[in-house]
Amino acid sequence: MTCRNLSMLLKWVCAVFIGIGLTQVNANASELSDLLKKSDHVMLMRHALAPGVGDPAGYTLQECKTQRNLDGKGREQAQRTGQWLNAQGVKEAMVFSSAWCRCKETAEKLGYGIPVHEPSLNSFFDDTRQGPQSNLRLQAFIAKQLKLKADKALILVTHHVNIAEFMGENVGSGDMVLAKVSPQGKLLSYKIYPSP
Repeated sequence: MTCRNLSMLLKWVCAVFIGIGLTQVNANASELSDLLKKSDHVMLMRHALAPGVGDPAGYTLQECKTQRNLDGKGREQAQRTGQWLNAQGVKEAMVFSSAWCRCKETAEKLGYGIPVHEPSLNSFFDDTRQGPQSNLRLQAFIAKQLKLKADKALILVTHHVNIAEFMGENVGSGDMVLAKVSPQGKLLSYKIYPSP
């Protein structure tokens, strides 16, 4: 469509409608979704609200009822986060999760399908001496997945200890960290997105 040979008023109206059309085309895009399509950005997310600290004595990863789990607010928070990501234009994502049920449930409620378990996202809260080695495994995993993801977002649902080891800062339940990384998966910079 062109606006040639129209009066000044009609040219203005024509320009407005063309602008509205372009805005609607880009309405579901955002800086976040654009960055997550790149091969040097990853999203780390702390699992949604699961009241308490650590896990009960004698818990097992095979039985959710033995672990600290999401409560109703945590489930709503995870679902709301998935809706928020979708509204930001994050339409397709590869989602990986820790083996803990609170992480798996958070990842499922984001709405991108069944998450894949990734051992490098598992908590080392019970033995913090494992932090540095766990972080090296996480970096290697990120580096590998960024080569495979094409333009899908890479979302990793994990625990506060893993995120703190990776970026040197604690985040709240359900908070997200957009990380720019080196080809080796090492953190270069980050931006925290609070849970919506």
